[in-house]
Amino acid sequence: MGWLGKFLTSSIGQKLIMALTGIFLLLFLTVHLMGNLQLLHDDGGLAFNAYAEFMGHNPFIQFVSKGNFFFIALHAIVGLMLWAKNRAARGSQKYAVQKVRAVNTNAGFAKNMAVLGTVLLIFIIIHLYQFWFQSKFGNLPTVTHDGEQMGNLYGLVAATYTNIGFVVFYVACMMVLAFHLWHGFQSAFQTLGLNHQKYTPAIHFLGKAYAILIPFGLAIIPVIFYLQNG
Repeated sequence: MGWLGKFLTSSIGQKLIMALTGIFLLLFLTVHLMGNLQLLHDDGGLAFNAYAEFMGHNPFIQFVSKGNFFFIALHAIVGLMLWAKNRAARGSQKYAVQKVRAVNTNAGFAKNMAVLGTVLLIFIIIHLYQFWFQSKFGNLPTVTHDGEQMGNLYGLVAATYTNIGFVVFYVACMMVLAFHLWHGFQSAFQTLGLNHQKYTPAIHFLGKAYAILIPFGLAIIPVIFYLQNG
């Protein structure tokens, strides 16, 4: 195994992978929220269907989308590997009280992140099956807007968001996402060495704001949709 392989399988290398893939996924969440906001237009689904049509057929977006799937899987796999390492370290360093306390603190964060991340991974799989898989491989009805025919993904989303069980499940998962982002945002910048007495407080504030606003924005959409159409 070369130096690159050793680095990428080390704790430092894996934390770097987690940080870089995490930052990419932060950008994806922001774009995803912007797209989902099209659902709130009072136009019978025109804006959202046009957005979905563009996202589903633009070559560059499709390339980024495939990369997003890869980064999600990589983020989840490396996260579980780090959790396993922390768990093993906690068991092998019980002889030193001071070390045990430090390891337990880190392991506590890692354990919580692993559990939250696993819940989010399950949610993503369900979410992808409900919408992405159905739009790609299901019998998605078409609709005509201004003479242009496109898939009616809005109708599928509307049917889902008028189901109170799914709305509750979605909101609960967005709360899990908020907790995951609360620690993950700051941890990513810390791993990249972007710590400075002048800028760190601003990064922490931005991380907490992001961890609240993005999940809230994603969660409020199905709630509004259900209250208007349920």
